[in-house]
Amino acid sequence: MSEILEDFLVRKHEGYYCRYGQFYIDALSPVAVNLISHAHGDHATAGHRLMYATDVTFAFMKNKFSKMPESSMQKVVFGESFRIGEVEIVFIPAGHILGSAQISMTYEGVTYLYTGDYKLQEDPTCEPIEIVQADVLITESTFARPEIAHPAPVAEILKLKDRPFNIMLGCYTLGKAQRLTALINMYLPEREVLVNHKMHPVHRIYEQYGNCKLRYTLYNRKAMKDGLSNKIYLVPPLTFNSYFRATNVLKAFASGWERLQRQNDIELYISDHVDWEDILHFVSQVKPRQIWTIHGDGRALQKHFDGQFVVRDILSA
Repeated sequence: MSEILEDFLVRKHEGYYCRYGQFYIDALSPVAVNLISHAHGDHATAGHRLMYATDVTFAFMKNKFSKMPESSMQKVVFGESFRIGEVEIVFIPAGHILGSAQISMTYEGVTYLYTGDYKLQEDPTCEPIEIVQADVLITESTFARPEIAHPAPVAEILKLKDRPFNIMLGCYTLGKAQRLTALINMYLPEREVLVNHKMHPVHRIYEQYGNCKLRYTLYNRKAMKDGLSNKIYLVPPLTFNSYFRATNVLKAFASGWERLQRQNDIELYISDHVDWEDILHFVSQVKPRQIWTIHGDGRALQKHFDGQFVVRDILSA
């Protein structure tokens, strides 16, 4: 059995760095070579000399960053392997948002799997997660605590049913807004979805690259005020917070974070991350020899797997 390199991937100021391939993953400041797991702003930034990502991830990035030279973008197809130096790399669907990827890296007979953000719940707006085995699982731990269990998204979206008011629904512009649109279309067909102008181009990209037809209308003030009170207006966080005195609407914010449910009219726990049981199931399928945790607190996982195998935070360089 090949030896695991404890420093194969380490946390540096710029991002996660692999010195054995001389590349970064999800670097936040410009580097020479950067692998991008998905297009959310805390993972995807511009300015790198060479970037590897899925086609749709680049589409989202080009919508946000207007001046990205084509020569800097190396488009990656799910399941196709390529090499950077001596490291063999494969992008695998992560199920987080459209185009999101886990990144499998094999070096000297050992496979290291960087999950990025991922979810196991069904979501017709993005590629379903694929599970592969790896020697080292490098997992996000955003909600890695036993007391956290994400409810079924269908049950949550049905909380909006039979409400005799329009609803202002706060959510993130990329991924969450499109998932909510699909859920409302499917389970609340009597409701009309209005989307904020910042979300509209992202919905359009989902329609171009995804396999889920979305029904929605670009927001305008007249549409919200006139006619039946059957509108659900999707707005990004800053806009949602600016409407704290809005009247004649019910307010909800779709998130797995409890703090974002406070002072709203409806609690709506819809998350695009794994919860505790999801992580345990994922680990049982990946069958790693070690787990390295990122993006959260891994202490509960360390306690749970104590005596079975090593669980630790990723090393810092």
